[in-house]
Parts: sequence; C-alpha cells; structure tokens
Amino acid sequence: MSWGTELWDQFDNLEKHTQWGIDILEKYIKFVKERTEIELSYAKQLRNLAKKYQPKKNSKEEEEYRYTACKAFLSTLNEMNDYAGQHEVISENMTSNITVELARYVQELKQERKSYFHDGRKAQQHIEICWKQLESSKRRFERDCKEADRAQQYFEKMDADINVTKADVEKARQQAQVRHQMAEDSKADYSSILQKFNHEQHEYYHTHIPNIFQKIQEMEERRIVRIGESMKTYAEVDRQVIPIIGKCLDEIVKAAESIDQKNDSQLVIEAYKSGFEPPGDIEFEDYTQPMKRTVSDNSLSNSRGEGKPELKFGGKSKGKLWPFIKKNKPPPPPPASASPSAVPNGPQSPKQQKEPLSHRFNEFMTSKPKIHCFRSLKRGGAAPEDFRNLPPEQRRKKLQQKVDELNKEIQKEMDQRDAITKMKDVYLKNPQMGDPASLDHKLTEVSQNIEKLRLEAQKFEAWLAEVEGRLPARSEQARRQSGMFDAQNPATVNSCAQDRESPDGSYTEEQSQEGEGKVLATDFDDEFDEEEPLPAIGTCKALYTFEGQNEGTISVVEGETLYVIEEDKGDGWTRIRRNEDEEGYVPTSYVEVYLDKNAKGAKTYI
Repeated sequence: MSWGTELWDQFDNLEKHTQWGIDILEKYIKFVKERTEIELSYAKQLRNLAKKYQPKKNSKEEEEYRYTACKAFLSTLNEMNDYAGQHEVISENMTSNITVELARYVQELKQERKSYFHDGRKAQQHIEICWKQLESSKRRFERDCKEADRAQQYFEKMDADINVTKADVEKARQQAQVRHQMAEDSKADYSSILQKFNHEQHEYYHTHIPNIFQKIQEMEERRIVRIGESMKTYAEVDRQVIPIIGKCLDEIVKAAESIDQKNDSQLVIEAYKSGFEPPGDIEFEDYTQPMKRTVSDNSLSNSRGEGKPELKFGGKSKGKLWPFIKKNKPPPPPPASASPSAVPNGPQSPKQQKEPLSHRFNEFMTSKPKIHCFRSLKRGGAAPEDFRNLPPEQRRKKLQQKVDELNKEIQKEMDQRDAITKMKDVYLKNPQMGDPASLDHKLTEVSQNIEKLRLEAQKFEAWLAEVEGRLPARSEQARRQSGMFDAQNPATVNSCAQDRESPDGSYTEEQSQEGEGKVLATDFDDEFDEEEPLPAIGTCKALYTFEGQNEGTISVVEGETLYVIEEDKGDGWTRIRRNEDEEGYVPTSYVEVYLDKNAKGAKTYI
C-alpha cells in the first residue's frame, strides 16, 4: 500500500506522524546515552571499590597477603578491575556504534524530511494559485454576462421607444454589442483557465503528491529499520563482553579454589614461632623436713639459697602460682657476648645449680615491663638494628630477610655498574655519542654504594650466623626457604662470604672488575668494527615514558613503536632506533621487544 494513493489528502497528518517518528528516535538516543553514563559510573565505582581494598604499600596489610585467602581476595580485586573495564567497553561501543551514528542519522533525516514537505507545500501553493485564477476568471465571466444582458435589455427598450432618436438607439445597440463581445472574451478566458486548472489539479493529485508521499513513506520505513538495527547493536554490544566477563568470574572461582588452609596454618607458625623450648616440669620441694635436700639435675632449687631464709608461699599465693606456670613464657635470648654454656637450649654444665622457685617468680614479675616495652617499640619506638628484641626464630627470619634484601641491592648496583662500564666503553669507541669522563663520577658513586652495602651485609650475616648457632637444627623446609635467594644469586652471596672470611677485611673486587672490563671491551670491539648502521632485528613498544638525560640514551614515549638494533646482553639496556639520525639505549624493562627470528644478527643473550 502506498501513501501517495491512500493518503493523498492527509498532508498535515503525515507531517505530524514523521515528526513523531523523529521524536521517538531521539528518545531512544537519549535512553542509550543514559545507559552509557550508568555503565561508566558503575565501572568507576567498581574501580574505586577495588582500589579502596587494595593493600597499601609498605604496610602491615602487604605482609598479610602472603596467605592464600588474602591472595585470592587480591586476585578478586584485580578481576574486578577487568570486570569494570568491560563495562567501560560497553559504554564506549554503545556511544560510538549507536549514539553517535543515530545522532548523525537524525540530522540527515530532518534535512530529508524538510525538503520533502517543502516540495509538498510548494505544490499546494501552486494549485491554490491556479484555483484563485480560475475563480477570478469565473467571476469576471459572470460579471461580463450580466453587463451584456443589461446592455441588450437597454437597447431593446430604446429601440421600442418612439420618442428616442435614432442616434440614441444606435448608440445603445453598439454598447450592447461591446458588452456581448466582452462576455464572449470572458467566456473564452474562463474556459481556457478551467482547462489549465483541471490539468494542474490532475497532476497534483496523481503525480506530484503521490511521488512526494512515496518518498516520505520510504524515509519513514528507513527510520524504522534503522532503529531496529540499533536495538540489535545494543544487544550485541552486551553479548560481546559476556565471554570476557565470564573469564573474570572463572578467575575469581579459580582463585577461591586455590585457597590452601594448611599452607596458611604453616605460615602462621612461621610468622609467630619463637624458637624457645617449652619449660620443663617443676619438682616438688618439701619444706617440712629439716634434712638437707639433694639437688637433682631437674630441680629448681639453688644451693645459693642455703643459709638464707627461703620464701614460703601460703595457700593463696600458691593459687596464683599455678596459672603463672601455665602461661609462663621463655626468658629473652641472652646477649651476643654470652658464652655457649649460657645458651638456653644448649647443654648445661653438671655443676650448674638451679634457681629457687621464688627467683623464677620474681623474674616473671620483672619481665612484664620488658614485654610492655617491646610493644611500645612496635607502636613507634626505634627497634634495635639487630632485632634482638624479637624471639630467636623471628629474629632469624628478620635477619635473613634483611640479608636477602641487601644482596638484591648489591646485585642491582653491580648490574648498574656493569651497564655504566659498558656505556663508557661505547663512548670510548665512539666519541661522537658522548664523553667517557662524564660517567666517572657515577661509576665511583655506584662502587661506593656497593662497598657500603657489602659492609652492611657482612654485619647482618654475622648476626644471622650468631642466631643460627644458638637455635636448634631447623627443618629442611625452613632451610630451603632461607636459602632460596642464595640459589638465585650464588655469585653475590659467595662474594659476600669470601669478603667476610677474608682475614684482613679487604675486598678482592678489582680483579673481577678488570676481567669483566676485558670481556666487555672484546664484545664492543667486535660490534664497532663496521661503521655502517646496524640492521634492525625487530621492533619494540615503549611500556613507559623514559627521559634519556645521559649521553648515549634516547627518550621514548609510552606506546611508541621503534626498531631494535641490539638486544639486551644481560646488562639491562637495549639499543633502539627511531630513524636514521636518532638511536640510543633504553632500559630493557621499559620496552616490550618483538624480535624477528629471521633477521640477521638476531640472537638472545642470557
């Protein structure tokens, strides 16, 4: 069915209907726009929620995330970030694929509708003008006919009157003829205009208006199809992210299933184990017999108490003593200068005498302020550098952790020194790249840092050896954990051990530095024999922005893609090229390298 034939007389209603269709389209655009704003707001709230519960750096919360349950929670927070990102993707896709496209289409639709109804109004105005011309000619013809009748009647009256002169009769006759001729002319004009109007009216109702209404109908049908396609896109945008959201939820489930309660229980033991042995049984001391008592090895009596009045406890005091025995904590570790015989867990001399129970009780009463003092240290006081305020096992772990951190810092400084040495060698081979003397100060500073760190490591290793000598034999698992870093960095640990065992305390680092310099020089001799530029062996993408302030380095911007002309040889630097005139070194950790396996000279240095 065509609007041109069925709705030929509904011009105004079609105009209202098409305007309503555009309003519906704009309403849908507004709906999608508000949905995108909701998605963005939801994603922002999810990200803020995940950020709020992220562990703070260098805080106690960060230590708690050693437990598998906390790790699973952290994984959940990370997945929530990805989950929020998918809602941002929904917002972006709906904005670009629906909101923007429909907004542009609405503007085009308005222009097209305006042109069609403009043509329709123009055709209406033309037919109205033709109608007015027809009415005007019709009235003129009517008027002329009436004038001709009146002139004919006047002539006949004058001709019948015998008193009228012949001249007046002739004049009346001529006037009647003129009026009659005017009526005939008006009749012909009216007939011509009528025919023209009928033709225009036929064209208007059978050609012009049907064509215009047909175009309006096609425009309206395209609008309906377009809004249907937009609704499909609306659903597809949501459907596209469902697999990724499903993966996020699967990762959360996987993290939850990775929770190991046994492992967490073991971590609690490692975190709070003191290393002390439980106290032995207290022997009964009989005060009713005046006879001299023999001191046994397991007795708590002391021969020093002989000849002195001994403290006796009444029934009330004994009632307080037994809860103390159950809650008694081992005494603090002896000072570093104590002899091996003073070690709590070490073998005791047969001649060593026991202290009376009253002394044990007094020691307990005086040890409370010390424990309180330790708590005050945790709240803000300065803890001892050698962690002597901690129980032996916890002290050993803290010292081992400190040694591992120092060894890592030493290795990091050594890598930096090697990198500076390599760059200095490059400057010596190619003076145009930079001044070798400009790196001397930095090289000296790094070497001094290495010396300080090694002295610090020696100090903590000595404390660690002292604590490990006092503690009982550790389990195999604890030994593996404490030696994990040693296996990763054997060169650093061995060098520190050799420095500690050196009789005079001097370092033998110069010889190794000289050997390393020779190897580096040999490598660079091979690399810079040819003056022609090195070929590209792959590409890389900058992960972070790097400001190349030193000579020989090059600045890169995050997300920038460049050519790789020399891969990292283990010193932490990668040589890249932006164009024929710009090339230099950047830290390898700042870029993601994609090597071309077929490129000449592409090889990996380990």
